[in-house]
Amino acid sequence: MRVTTIQRLMSNPDDTREMAYGFDQQTAAVLMARYAIFKTFTEDAMDVIRWADRMLIKLVARFADYKKDDAASFRLSNEFNLFPQFMFYLRRSPFLQTFNASPDESQYYVSSIMRENVGNSLVMIQPALMSYDLESEAGSPVLLDIDSMKNNVILFVDTVFYVCIWKGPTIVQWQKAGYHNDPNHENFKLLLEAPREDAKYIMQERFPMPRFFVTVPGDTNERKIKVKVNPSKLSATNSTVADGNFHTEDVSLNLFM
Repeated sequence: MRVTTIQRLMSNPDDTREMAYGFDQQTAAVLMARYAIFKTFTEDAMDVIRWADRMLIKLVARFADYKKDDAASFRLSNEFNLFPQFMFYLRRSPFLQTFNASPDESQYYVSSIMRENVGNSLVMIQPALMSYDLESEAGSPVLLDIDSMKNNVILFVDTVFYVCIWKGPTIVQWQKAGYHNDPNHENFKLLLEAPREDAKYIMQERFPMPRFFVTVPGDTNERKIKVKVNPSKLSATNSTVADGNFHTEDVSLNLFM
């Protein structure tokens, strides 16, 4: 009744550059996540994490440019440069790290990523982080890193399962002083409202509706954001680290790389 013609690029198995052009690292990360989750049904989670590490090493060993025994020479092309960090956040995700989650909650996470599209699945693996400050009218994307938790910003993290607003120490002090009620500080009032409006929009558009948290340094729900950020350094220029409010046994992305 109908014939469909599909064009498909074929390449020599030894031509890695030609093969790389067809690599979709975002889709590959989601497929790796789903396959890893499938393996956890019959294998220990730590064994699955080691398997994912081996698969990543095999991939970059074939497609990266490097000189043997010279780590400084290591280079990944644009088709692969984000894939290792996706694997880093997958290792730390609730799909492979089920500590502090009930069996029902863990199963909900698994069933969600198995049916979501690539965009939402990637946010489940590596949450989106937005930063708001007095110098800009709208939020801007920032690195999912402990260094982004600065004193004078408001952060908004979206994990698909929950959205969380975090206020830096300086923001908390200004709010306690009532600056948002002063007509002379209208910009500060708008700063407080901006992440809430973005959260409201996301929560209305998403089904099922994600949980919502507002937290400050030292609050019990602060872990909602600290558990997601990359522990890049323990001497970051923010009081969250300086006052010992951030402890983790996880390796950083740099060390992982």
